[in-house]
Amino acid sequence: MSSIAKEDRMAAEPPIDRSGRSGSVGLVLLLAAALVGAGLAISFLKGDAAQTWILALLAVLSVIGVFALFAGALGLVRFGARSGGDDLARAIVATAEEGVLVTDAAGRIIFANDAYLQLTRAADAGDARPVERVFAGNADVAEAIYRLSQAAREGKRASEEARATLPDGLGAWLRIGVRPVTRPGGGGVETVWTLADVTRERERHENVFQELQHAVDFLDHAPAGFFAAEGDGSIVYMNATLAGWLDQDLTRIASGALKLGDILSGDGAALIEAASPKPGTVATEIIDVDLRTRSGRSLPARLLHAVAWSQEGTPSASRTLVLDRGPGADVSEPLRAAEVRFARFFNNTPLAIATVDARGRVLRANAPFAKLFGDRLRGEEQRSVYAALAGDRDRAGLEAAIAAAADGAGDVPPVDAALAGDGGRSARLFVTRADDGEDEDHEAAVVYALDTTDQRALEAKFAQSQKMTAVGQLAGGVAHDFNNVLTAIIGYSDLLLANHRPTDPSFQDIMQIKQNANRAASLVRQLLAFSRRQTLRPQVIALGDVLAELRMLLSRLVGEKVKLELVHGRDLWLVKADLNQFEQVIINLVVNARDAMVDGGSVTIRTRNVAAAEAPGLGHFELPAADYVMIDVEDTGPGVPPEIIDKIFEPFFSTKEVGKGTGLGLSTVYGIVKQTDGFVFALSEPGRGATFRILLPRHIPDEAEQAKPAAAVAAAPQDMTGRGTVLLVEDEDAVRAFASRALASRGYTVIEARSGVEALERMKTDGAEIELVVSDVVMPEMDGPSLLRELRKTQPELKIIFVSGYAEDAFKKNLPEGEVFAFLPKPFSLKQLVQAVKEAMGPDAAPE
Repeated sequence: MSSIAKEDRMAAEPPIDRSGRSGSVGLVLLLAAALVGAGLAISFLKGDAAQTWILALLAVLSVIGVFALFAGALGLVRFGARSGGDDLARAIVATAEEGVLVTDAAGRIIFANDAYLQLTRAADAGDARPVERVFAGNADVAEAIYRLSQAAREGKRASEEARATLPDGLGAWLRIGVRPVTRPGGGGVETVWTLADVTRERERHENVFQELQHAVDFLDHAPAGFFAAEGDGSIVYMNATLAGWLDQDLTRIASGALKLGDILSGDGAALIEAASPKPGTVATEIIDVDLRTRSGRSLPARLLHAVAWSQEGTPSASRTLVLDRGPGADVSEPLRAAEVRFARFFNNTPLAIATVDARGRVLRANAPFAKLFGDRLRGEEQRSVYAALAGDRDRAGLEAAIAAAADGAGDVPPVDAALAGDGGRSARLFVTRADDGEDEDHEAAVVYALDTTDQRALEAKFAQSQKMTAVGQLAGGVAHDFNNVLTAIIGYSDLLLANHRPTDPSFQDIMQIKQNANRAASLVRQLLAFSRRQTLRPQVIALGDVLAELRMLLSRLVGEKVKLELVHGRDLWLVKADLNQFEQVIINLVVNARDAMVDGGSVTIRTRNVAAAEAPGLGHFELPAADYVMIDVEDTGPGVPPEIIDKIFEPFFSTKEVGKGTGLGLSTVYGIVKQTDGFVFALSEPGRGATFRILLPRHIPDEAEQAKPAAAVAAAPQDMTGRGTVLLVEDEDAVRAFASRALASRGYTVIEARSGVEALERMKTDGAEIELVVSDVVMPEMDGPSLLRELRKTQPELKIIFVSGYAEDAFKKNLPEGEVFAFLPKPFSLKQLVQAVKEAMGPDAAPE
């Protein structure tokens, strides 16, 4: 390849310049001929006629002159030669090193400098040709010229580099540019072409590229590994040697998809990221780690890790040399193997370990220690281990432990400390002596840190669970006792109402007693729901259908100021739950959300499936991996303060004003969900609303099951009288007396017993007459299930009704499998008792 020689000095005048002509010689001659002709014509006239034509001609010339003067003053007409500025611009272009060619709209050359003539090998101005014609037969550059011409016709600027064969047969690299130029004053559009010889520049670039290729080849096949990473840990370069060791695909590295954590085993990435910053410098550290190949195999290596630190102390790009520490890579094999074993033990142990001096400054740390304390140890002033602790009390405890270890103490008590930063992390720190060095910069102690965050969270959850269980047992016991009292109150109210007419003055008083007793019974049912001792009637239900049917009721409950929205997940799985109780859960949560938004807002109910693989990612560690259907009830209220969020499910806990809530709404939700083998969580950030999340286990029905609404309960028979002998077993005197009177008033013969033992004695004397046993479940000496087992020994067909304030499931497990019995929950009314007895006795018990 050859370059084009240029003259050291070029003429200030371009060889071709037709841009300065603004007029025409022909027009000037034509004007002169017209004036001469007019003068000759006037000379043939005589008298006044000649005088008139002379005056008219002079007037026309005067008007033209005046207009010319005004045009000159306004700059519309320029007299004389070009200005000095035009001459300077022409001289600059004329002497430019790159060739310049200007053509008009018709493609005629109106300007060309000496450099253009030299580049196109034109002998003189007459031999100059436009760019298109110069390279018309040159296949190498013809396409580029065509694209540039198209750009010029579209009014665009463009530039390309191409290798061309010049008219003299020599080859050269040319940079060809084109741009359209519009003349001022509407003088038309001209095209400016530029040509520059860039042969030497291209040669320099190719030489540099070749040298770079050689350098990359040397680095790629060096006997050591090398990689470069950005400050965020993205690997941007890896040589072929290291890629071969790790079995990595170089194309993946070029895309930036590979991170430090992908090639370092365990917490090696955290160890590298925890390097102590040195602002404004490039710091190099030696780190022994295990690399991880793409197949997961470990490869021991020593890293010479150089990091460039900004003035602010943040890491930027890093360059790392990797030395293979595998078997056979070192001549001192026993020493190498021992170092590798120690490095693996030190960095891969689950215990965080660091050595500190007497002032608590971290001198060396393993990967788990760097991961646990993270960037809290960065910075020379923060390198102290005390900077990682949150409280002054914890720091004082650790200082005393390190001082004791440095003084040679053997057994130093561990220190439980909260770690600085967000997340509420904690650790237990063990401190032992390191060596006997007296210098305060020597390793004075070894600190072992065990992350106890999850353990403390588990302990707190367990304590809360134990607390809720204890409160539930207390609530269940209280509810059971109240049920006995309420049964007597409601029962005797029914007996009084049966003997009073609605017109009696005391009738309304008795109704008030019964209504308030029913209200108390409702509260007791909520306590039983919290203690998970209420009777449930589970059935297979489709939550989407249930919520759709419940929407109208929920809309009325929230009112006009609150917007209700249901977002149904697709193809929801079936669940098994008590339909009425589940509806109560949703109603309680929606009402609770409505009450939290005094000024209005929105309540959103979302449902979706949660697969077993997705369950751990929800962040609830007590949630076992299984398939669930999730129901979220979200509101836009003020949220739940962090200090009370762990108490909101406790019974009688309420943030509402006195008299505006019982404090049992959320505790009822908790109990029902738990009794259905589900989970409920409260999620909230102050000022950003609250979300109550329910997760019910997926139910896969068998062929006999299907998702359908509960069957309607048959209407109670109108005739509540009957006949037959009933053994009534109840340890509460008031309940037994009411039940005995109620049944006797309806035609039944009642035999009373205060306990299970007394009931067996009654069976011995009157067993032949007894057709039905109505028995309490919880009694002294002998409970209901034990009584049933004894009765079955002599009368296997005897019918029995259990009455209890607890759930049916609470005692059903104590009965033989397949045992048939009826159940009547306390508290019950006179009508409910008589109806249950009549249904159990059957049609044969009807009066004659």
